[in-house]
Amino acid sequence: MAGQPPPAPASRRLPGQVAALALAVGLRRQLRREWGGSPPHRWLLARPRPEGLTAAPTDPRPGRAETGRRILLGDFTFAGATLHAGPKGDPWDRPNPSRRFAIALHRFDWLRDLLALGEGGAAEGLRLALLWRRIFGRWNAFSWDPEVLARRVFNLACAAPTLCAGASDAETALISLDLARQGRHLLSTIDGPVKAAERACAAALAGAVLTGEAGDRLTTQALERLTKALPVTVLADGGHASRSPQAALSLLLDLQTLDAALVQRGLAPPDEMMRAIDRLIGAVRFFTLADGALPVFQGGEAQRPALVAAARASESDGARTLPATRNGYHRLESRSLQVVADAAPPAEGAWSVTACAQPLALEILISGRRAITNCGWSPDAVGPEALRLGDAASTASLGDLPCGAPVRGLSARALGPRLIGADAAASAKRQQADGALWLEMSHDGWVRRFGLRHERRLYLDLAADELRGEDRFTPVTDAAPGEDPRRFIPFVVRFHVHPDARASLARDGKSVLIKSEGEDTGWWLRNDAMEVSIESSVFFQDGQARRTSQVVLRGQVRQEVGARLRWKLTAAEPWPPPR
Repeated sequence: MAGQPPPAPASRRLPGQVAALALAVGLRRQLRREWGGSPPHRWLLARPRPEGLTAAPTDPRPGRAETGRRILLGDFTFAGATLHAGPKGDPWDRPNPSRRFAIALHRFDWLRDLLALGEGGAAEGLRLALLWRRIFGRWNAFSWDPEVLARRVFNLACAAPTLCAGASDAETALISLDLARQGRHLLSTIDGPVKAAERACAAALAGAVLTGEAGDRLTTQALERLTKALPVTVLADGGHASRSPQAALSLLLDLQTLDAALVQRGLAPPDEMMRAIDRLIGAVRFFTLADGALPVFQGGEAQRPALVAAARASESDGARTLPATRNGYHRLESRSLQVVADAAPPAEGAWSVTACAQPLALEILISGRRAITNCGWSPDAVGPEALRLGDAASTASLGDLPCGAPVRGLSARALGPRLIGADAAASAKRQQADGALWLEMSHDGWVRRFGLRHERRLYLDLAADELRGEDRFTPVTDAAPGEDPRRFIPFVVRFHVHPDARASLARDGKSVLIKSEGEDTGWWLRNDAMEVSIESSVFFQDGQARRTSQVVLRGQVRQEVGARLRWKLTAAEPWPPPR
């Protein structure tokens, strides 16, 4: 809560303390799960009974009609897998292809895709929702898990009035009761700051849709929890506490939906909620790049520009001066280049369950197109958690171990995959002069093991329209000697290339030409690395992997001396040259 000191992050506890914390959290979660499935709890969830549906909130997220048409044919495709239920089939009474598929299915995100088809899609959505309640409506450990339940409550609240427009009174009563029970249970799962705002928002939306005492009581309780959670979740500059731009966007869309529902009910949104919306809009504006999408950092993957446009649709026209930095990120821009750099440590403690140990990572757009990016990872991505480490980002790595890694084993089952060892100090200094921008960043992620500090310097020449970079490993004089006995330590600087761009190695074996699709000329990535290669990579978008490549620059550093690697991104001359 605000005003109280934050708990010591798990990354700063000894391994035994992490295990003890995991045991305590696991026991508490098991007790809550046992209570959640007990008859007394189910009885309480059903009272008071809702009288019907009232508000019809509209989720700004656009539905995909093509996905809805496939569902009408009985093909459910989520998380890279497909379940063929057939037309008017039942997807709930058969095994799912994977756990990620089951999560997506039980979250009901597909409802907005069906509703995009009109009455036919709404009728199919109602049928599927009623089939779901026959098997899972009472309670189920998986489908009623908070990570699944929160999105289902939100999606069902948005869709329920449309689903029930052509339903019988008995069917409407069943959907209303389901929504009330799930909203109440969701509110009871809030036991910490992480996801508290998202869950309270979904529960409040469910209450706003329901009529009578059931809706009023749920709305009041949920808004109280939301008011307490938002100051912790949304920072003063609008950044999300997880430091994920995508998390800020998702929460903004949820709050905008709730705001519209409260207005329909004639209820005044809490002041704290309106402040959070205003701050989040500022953050999303800062993170929106020239291609209309957000950068891929800290537990986020590439998403459609349409989502960003939907969140910003309520913005008033007019030019706004963007801040140079927000939530630990920096932006640098010239005529053709747009650079975003992560210059702060990842989130700590419970907030780090989706964080990435990728210090000083950057993304680069050339002429409004994504050229250099990061692999992208989110809990919904069909990818390993190794994508949360430095090799999956456009940054430097030292030695053969990452500077921080997710908790594994039984501790991860209780605490979630929090990062440990990734809370090293980081700093950034920005300068601006006539015709140039200069950003100096550093982090101490390898000081303990190697006694070396990683420093990344970016110099954007506005006149020449080129970016010069330098990655240095500098001995830390006041640090204890590094634990690694090797005299020479290998290091790697990676630049992951966006799938819509191509990288090719020049004849000199050093320079790399990066060329976006549709461009006549490209940009040279020149460097003084000992070894340069182009290797395979992946890029995650909407939960799916796309094949791409990465430019890998290799070198070696002596612990007592340090080393540096210089690189430059500059436009290639057109060939043949113009007459």
